[in-house]
Amino acid sequence: MQEIKKVPIGIEDFKKIIDKNCYFVDKTLMIKDLLNSGADVTLFTRPRRFGKTLNLSMIKYFFEKTEESNAYLFDNMNISKYPEYMAYQGQYPVISLSLKSMKQPTFEESFEVFKELIKFEFLRHKKAIFNSNKTEKTNLDKVSRFIEMKADKAEYNTSVSFLSKILADVYNKKVILLIDEYDVPLENAYACGFYEKMINLVRSVFESALKTNSSLEFGVLTGCMRVSKESIFTVLNNLMVCSILNAEFNTAFGFTQKEIDEMLEYYQLSEKQKDIKKWYDGYNFGRAEIYNPWSALNYIKTANADKNAPMILYWSNTSSNIIVKRLIEESDEETKAVVEELINGVPVESYIYEDVTYGEIDVNSNCIWSFLLFTGYLKVIDRQSVNNRQLYKMVIPNLEIKTIYEDSIVNWFDKNIKSENRDDFFKSVLEKDADKINKYIQNWLADTISYYDEKENYYHGFLAGVLTGFKGYRVVSNRESGNGRYDLFIKSRIGRNTGIIFEFKISPTEDEMETYADIALQQIEDRNYEQELRNDRYQKIIKYGISFCEKLCYVKLSPYSD
Repeated sequence: MQEIKKVPIGIEDFKKIIDKNCYFVDKTLMIKDLLNSGADVTLFTRPRRFGKTLNLSMIKYFFEKTEESNAYLFDNMNISKYPEYMAYQGQYPVISLSLKSMKQPTFEESFEVFKELIKFEFLRHKKAIFNSNKTEKTNLDKVSRFIEMKADKAEYNTSVSFLSKILADVYNKKVILLIDEYDVPLENAYACGFYEKMINLVRSVFESALKTNSSLEFGVLTGCMRVSKESIFTVLNNLMVCSILNAEFNTAFGFTQKEIDEMLEYYQLSEKQKDIKKWYDGYNFGRAEIYNPWSALNYIKTANADKNAPMILYWSNTSSNIIVKRLIEESDEETKAVVEELINGVPVESYIYEDVTYGEIDVNSNCIWSFLLFTGYLKVIDRQSVNNRQLYKMVIPNLEIKTIYEDSIVNWFDKNIKSENRDDFFKSVLEKDADKINKYIQNWLADTISYYDEKENYYHGFLAGVLTGFKGYRVVSNRESGNGRYDLFIKSRIGRNTGIIFEFKISPTEDEMETYADIALQQIEDRNYEQELRNDRYQKIIKYGISFCEKLCYVKLSPYSD
């Protein structure tokens, strides 16, 4: 019986995936397209965790000349059907650097990590360099300085181009250069306050390695965005950028519908197709429909062990979530209104700036929509030419991303509401002052970002938030009582003096709000929600019916309150 392939979670090494018999979605034809493109340097921009590192690893194992052949890794892969391209396998020296670990709080610490990365790459090629009779003594001394991390600071600016020249001499073949997540140190430096220093380092390394490097066969870079205004790439007139807006390589990162269907069928999960599509599909890369690979793989692994496992957030701890948090917390009223419309399904229209820089990410500027698009928090559904420029219409891609927005809103509101003194509001609840309660809730509703397509969940969370912190009382929600399920109870912690019941309804129009508040009060009586409080010997029971209509509310006190 054939062994079922493992679902590879977090494995970014192509060889490890194949050797460990893990499921691999075949992207090897990307190699064929890369060779056909003829570009000196190609930059692929995709959101985090969309397979960039794994694809670069695959490219490395394909091209790199090694003592032990890696050709077997590509047996039965799509690229193996093309012998003219397989002829390139194992023929080149390869320099491979991943900058994703350069996320330290200071430039000095980040630079130390860069030195470690350079050391490791020199060590990886040490045997070939020192066993060759083509390497000059002075160059061997310099190689040793990099390995011992004793090179001068200025030497690191040209360290990659220097290694390229050495390897080209050793192998008598030009070098392939792979740089993964080039913009992680820039994003981190922007957040930590040493952006200019990091820009200078990255610019120097890139210019010498990618522009003035006669030992370069071709280079491939990956990142989230194209950061060009700081002159990182303006010196590279040989650069081909493949962003999510381009048709080239549009299916090279992430999973297509066909690939997802094949994977679901392999793991006997085809009945999950509709749910996985709603939660993790929805990205448009060069008009190709793409699934988030990280989330899809995580769900398939979980569902493979438990077919009743719910769809959950798997992508919520990516670094770019910080900008969504900032968008919710720091944006002005106009931008907050756009966010509210987005969450409620209304598209945002904006010009897109492919060369947006981290220094320009102001949550209240048009650049924010470009950043959210390139980092995976928006998708393009239409575009049109306006004044010789492309105007893009964008929406939230799927339920997973929508939930990230909603969770950010809930956290922001909870933090804001907890910072306010609500003693007078709580006093109004105990004193049965429905008008005062209404005014407080109305003001808080006006200040928050609302989402109306899941009204019950939104208003339930909203009410629970404003009522939490009631000193001497605890909030209990959605538990069985009497003949049904109530919305919210508030119970005194000591003495069981007072119990409060909140039931709410959604009114379809403003004119019907009082009617729906009455319906809520009637439901409390019809379903005998107070039974639990009576059983627990609460002496005083207060009942409120509340109706909501978008950002309006109507609070009504039950005449049957004690």
